[in-house]
Amino acid sequence: MSEGSISQAEIDALLSGVDIGGLGGGSVSSSPIASFDIPTLQSFSEKIKDKLSGVIASMTESSVEVATPTVEACGRDQLLAKIPEVPIAVMADYSTGLSGDHLFLLSAEFATKLVSLINKEENPSLDDMALSVISEVIASHSGAEITELSSGGKLPGLATNPPEAVNQPKAMVRMPQGTFALFTYPVTLAGEAFTLWEAVSSPVAEGMVTALGGGSQPAAPAGGFNAQSLGAAPASPAMASPMGGQMGGMNMGGMGMQQMGGMNMGGGMQQMGGMNMGGMGMGMPMQQMGMGQMGGMMGGMMQPPPNVQSLSFPNLQTAGGAGEQGNISLIMDVNMEMTVELGRTKKTIKEILGMGEGTIIELDKLAGEPVDILVNHKPIAKGEVVVIDENFGVRVTEILPAIEHVAASI
Repeated sequence: MSEGSISQAEIDALLSGVDIGGLGGGSVSSSPIASFDIPTLQSFSEKIKDKLSGVIASMTESSVEVATPTVEACGRDQLLAKIPEVPIAVMADYSTGLSGDHLFLLSAEFATKLVSLINKEENPSLDDMALSVISEVIASHSGAEITELSSGGKLPGLATNPPEAVNQPKAMVRMPQGTFALFTYPVTLAGEAFTLWEAVSSPVAEGMVTALGGGSQPAAPAGGFNAQSLGAAPASPAMASPMGGQMGGMNMGGMGMQQMGGMNMGGGMQQMGGMNMGGMGMGMPMQQMGMGQMGGMMGGMMQPPPNVQSLSFPNLQTAGGAGEQGNISLIMDVNMEMTVELGRTKKTIKEILGMGEGTIIELDKLAGEPVDILVNHKPIAKGEVVVIDENFGVRVTEILPAIEHVAASI
């Protein structure tokens, strides 16, 4: 911990109950396990890459090539290791049709190149105007994705929040929780190589897979046979006949029984009127025994019954709360930025460049509607604007639920 102040990474560690002295010294965690169909998302990304190339080419009027993207299951630590220290992050969360986090990340160099080509200026600074240009690029690409996902009525009314670009250290970027899908697009713009990352939360990824007609496939059963597999198997014409002739195509746990007609088993398979197995008298002739019955009988004898036990899970919520209460006192003196947001709107670059003194900008809030109170760009409350002497102020009228505070700060 540095003297007099602590970093965002240290704050995150304190809130999660991690020892600060161990930051940076731990081993890299293993790759997350995906709960969504990655091949389906990979196929989708290969379709959408040409649209991404077209969007950037039309806005920059330069040569653009997007190589084959990759899709992987990723966690926060894995993504932090891939991106630069101070990236440009663009949030465009899904709000209708799907609901969840939707994040784009690109390097400051990539953002500067885009702004330079779009605005026709050299060495632009990444100010608010430049970030709005990046938001327009992402909005166009996100619109192409929505069109592809909504085609055929698979996700009617699909929409995202207006993209919002910020330039901040990667430890402060709000990333999807848990395991999420990460799309990586290698982009070559005007001869220079860059990367665009796109992260969607697990619920969004699963919704995309469903809309695209994919889904997780059940695991194949282990080798051998059991009563269910033999009993459900469709019977071939040879298997439907009495068991005295040829039993073509019957596979019993890897033991091929292609031609059992000439096999002499204690007097021949042709005349097995009765069958005594382990002391069990079976008066049913083999000729009358159906294959489903035989499969169930043999599977039941050859496989032991499973040992089923109940599983109990610890109360994670209680444990996490205790750790958080113990560490929160260490950061009570940390300064945080509080903002009151009157409203927002979305304008094209042409409309923004056409603004001048006296221009009236209409916001998305109605007169008298509560304003949003944000801490470090995360909403925590709502209020109404008041005048205190000659200064503006805000009276808190509603505190957002505590669970929303935690979700917004992660």
